[in-house]
Amino acid sequence: MPKLPLADRMHDVLLTQLMDGSRKPGEPLNIGALSRELEVSQTPLREALARLEHSGLVQREALRGYFVAPAFTKREMTKLAAARELIEPAIAAESALRRTPEFLDELAITIEELAESGTQADADADAFRLYWTSDARFHNLIAAQADNMFLESAFHALSGHVQRFRLFMKAGHAHAGQAAVEHQRILDALASGDPTAAAQEMLSHVKAASERALLEHH
Repeated sequence: MPKLPLADRMHDVLLTQLMDGSRKPGEPLNIGALSRELEVSQTPLREALARLEHSGLVQREALRGYFVAPAFTKREMTKLAAARELIEPAIAAESALRRTPEFLDELAITIEELAESGTQADADADAFRLYWTSDARFHNLIAAQADNMFLESAFHALSGHVQRFRLFMKAGHAHAGQAAVEHQRILDALASGDPTAAAQEMLSHVKAASERALLEHH
């Protein structure tokens, strides 16, 4: 199996450090210091940090440089939930009308992976990565299936913040098992072809995820 490009490997190294908590919210990410610590040149690190910035997990400020994105405030979490509650149910409704067997099968695989990560997502970095990727893929698949470039664009505008939200949840509990149950309800509604039911299940899921986060960080 060919080795990943160095920038990809550095991205994975830094992402793992973010997931396992060795890099704390607000911590500076000095490229020179990282270069010495990881024994690589600065160029692949810049590429890796730029990718992480795009995902919302890392931020960059003029003169200050890169740093780990700060933890969400309660107000930010509430506002993000409000935006998701407008966009994602509409996407789910569109996707229910455009469902295909292949689409539904792909969603089912992500739910199996999410359930597999289970309680281990709270303590094990690999399990948390499985939770992270399967949860994101589930929502991305539904956004793509909606076949509405404007809704999908709005969804992706939020995606970096949602990634940050997932990482922020690692500070408490990922609740992967509960999320898998909610995803299955969404899948069942999508499979039925009922746009109203699909929208309602998605709305319930987004609200529940926000409520869990707020309870963890009240």
